[in-house]
Amino acid sequence: MKLSELTYGQEATVKHVDNEHLALKLFEMGLLPGERVLLENVAPFGDPIAIKVGEYKMCLRMYDAACIEVEPVNAPNE
Repeated sequence: MKLSELTYGQEATVKHVDNEHLALKLFEMGLLPGERVLLENVAPFGDPIAIKVGEYKMCLRMYDAACIEVEPVNAPNE
């Protein structure tokens, strides 16, 4: 599943980033494989999204979120 496919309030674990250039940027910001993320906000027209990573929020374009492979850890709004 891709990060761009998560629903509001859903939590997931990062598995892999498909784009090497993007992966380097995200790794420097703390978005590493194995890290848990939570989809916290979605812009009114669906792009960008805000995810919680550790103790901070990160905003991503949907194009970039579609490059991040995740594994859901719970159903939305559980």
